[in-house]
Amino acid sequence: MKKWSLLALLIAMMLVIAACGSDESEEGTTSGDGGTEGETYTVGIDTTYPPFEFEVDGEYTGIDIDLIKAIAENQGFEIEFSPMDFGGIIPALQAGQLDVAIAGMSITEERKEVVDFSDPYFDAGLSLVVAESNNDITALEDLEGKTVAVKSGTTGAQFARDNEAEYGYTIAQFEDSPSMFQEVSNGNADVLLEDYPVIAYAIAESGLDLKTVGERLTGDQYGIAVLKGENAELLEQINAGLEELRASGEYDEILAKYIAAE
Repeated sequence: MKKWSLLALLIAMMLVIAACGSDESEEGTTSGDGGTEGETYTVGIDTTYPPFEFEVDGEYTGIDIDLIKAIAENQGFEIEFSPMDFGGIIPALQAGQLDVAIAGMSITEERKEVVDFSDPYFDAGLSLVVAESNNDITALEDLEGKTVAVKSGTTGAQFARDNEAEYGYTIAQFEDSPSMFQEVSNGNADVLLEDYPVIAYAIAESGLDLKTVGERLTGDQYGIAVLKGENAELLEQINAGLEELRASGEYDEILAKYIAAE
């Protein structure tokens, strides 16, 4: 009887040890803030949007690309990029094709109805942009009878629609920024609306025959988006990672790599 009791005791101890080991293994797969380490998330991007997102020799690069990579590394999850036209990013989130969107996306009340945004990560703002030789347009009041080029799905497009009746211009929509830039350079449109850092970078790097005029029209802030009511833990991780990158100075290093301080 004593031998059987000892054997039973040994078996019970082994089961307890195995159970504890299993708990430790499971705990090791979660990060400190409740998110899951090792998960892979699909990130929607628009690679026609330098200096935030563009492609060089088959590799994605830019402020947004470096930033989301750094956040993922900081928080212990993996990402896969899914490039698409900007106007298709929120529909792709709604369709479950994306987990995250980072695409120079301005935080607006309209977008907040369908997505949850991270803390702001960049202060932007719309500018009027004309051909270098154009000295007739310097403000919205000069746009009556003119053609204004915008990129579909952007805050620039929304701003143009909101103010079309007041200032009396016609809107021409494009699916990507380069086509919009070319339309104004060629004289087929009179002016375009674009986020200041984007157009400033494009003019400096590409030698576009364009210039910005007047004051910034808006004070937009960019945010990283997930579908509203979904991926709350991931959004917490994104905010935590963003905060740590700011504190460490890595955030400033990423910005300085692509744009000079104003």
